Amino acid sequence: MLHCVLINEVIVIRWLNDVNKKSKPKTGIYHAPWEKSFDKILTPFEEFIHRQTTSGLLLMGTAVLALVLANGPLASAYEHLVHTPIGLAIGGWTLEMTLHHWINDGLMALFFFVVGLELKREMLVGELANPRHATLPIAAAVGGMVVPALIYYAINPDGDAALGWGIPMATDIAFAIGALALLASRVPKALITFLVALAIVDDLGAVMVIAVFYTDTIALVPLAAAGALFALLLLFNQIGIRKTLPYFVVAVLLWYAFLQSGVHATLAGILGALSVPATPKYNPERFSKHIRELMHRFDASHQPGKSIMTNDALRAVVQTLENGVHSVEAPLQRLEHIWHMPVAYLVIPIFALANAGIPLAFDSLGEALTHPVTLGVSLGLVLGKFIGITGASWLVLKLGVAELPKDTRFTQIAGVSLLAGIGFTMSIFVAQLGFGGREDLLLMAKTGILAASLLAGITGFIWLYLVSKLSR
Repeated sequence: MLHCVLINEVIVIRWLNDVNKKSKPKTGIYHAPWEKSFDKILTPFEEFIHRQTTSGLLLMGTAVLALVLANGPLASAYEHLVHTPIGLAIGGWTLEMTLHHWINDGLMALFFFVVGLELKREMLVGELANPRHATLPIAAAVGGMVVPALIYYAINPDGDAALGWGIPMATDIAFAIGALALLASRVPKALITFLVALAIVDDLGAVMVIAVFYTDTIALVPLAAAGALFALLLLFNQIGIRKTLPYFVVAVLLWYAFLQSGVHATLAGILGALSVPATPKYNPERFSKHIRELMHRFDASHQPGKSIMTNDALRAVVQTLENGVHSVEAPLQRLEHIWHMPVAYLVIPIFALANAGIPLAFDSLGEALTHPVTLGVSLGLVLGKFIGITGASWLVLKLGVAELPKDTRFTQIAGVSLLAGIGFTMSIFVAQLGFGGREDLLLMAKTGILAASLLAGITGFIWLYLVSKLSR
């Protein structure tokens, strides 16, 4: 037995040595198989699209899981977990909410923070920076908000159901871009850029609607405190503070002030993002000079055969290089890069898991699908988005105040308007605010959102597939 074990150990050691010899090139760089992808250099926009695509698939998986949990043997445990109270206590101060509220009011503030960063970047250097380029997505987004709201209100003009008019206004950026990215080899890149700009303006409109129309009571003292904290963030920006920690601390206090004021706390995410500096400490010329000097010191400090762990001078240069890289990046860029992944891969899927669990009664499914709230939401998202986005785009193009994105046809804009009917995350979020006290109407609204998102995704994909095939 011992003899067999020794033979096996010798075989394993020889195999590992062979692997090391094959995986250690003469350049002095070791690559594990999964590390080779890190050699790829992606532009910020390509990285954004890649993450949104993955987030869309993850979001779809968690939404299905939530439906399974809400309609299976674990339904009661799932409901109990979502409504479990969780509190923080420091001395006599306490803050207690259910897990559901912590997710919707707390974690989603991070989602809106990333949305705010994306919005500010787009307005400064992106598609919304050029007025002629920005006119089309802005007009399309406005049309895609107004028409769905009107369709919903026409079906539900009074009563508690009328409070849901803001539900079909929103577009789910992760799902919509994920669906369009599946056609990336067939559609022009400018079409994806158009959808990104449209969805970001759409999110901004949804935030404004939440702040103005979905606030019940306002406490003036906390609201005044929130205004003072936001002014402090803007002061940080003006006096040139580039460290992110002061912004984070004040933004947390801003979130708490909004939570106490009655205005939805997620607004703190948007305002916090808008205060983040968009100018770096170093300009490219100074950074280039600084890096060359550091690389000269790096080469002079390098000792062949000696590990960097035992070479203090080399380690100091490497640390200074890292600081220099952060200084040539705008804090806006850095925070968007840092937070986009946890928000896309954790916050949004957790939100879907907590909110997409809809009990489905198949014997009354027909009645649910014909309920006025369900019809208003589904028709608003599918038909309203299509009419609003396509119609507004046609109008501004006809008036000559906008132009089609490069290599894009108007029929492709129409296809994107269908994909914009995927309103999952933001629509569910608004539904929670509008129907928080009416579980029956909330259930109908979620049913309409799921049905419309599925229909919009399938029809938009097929439309763009057929149109893009003809254009090629």
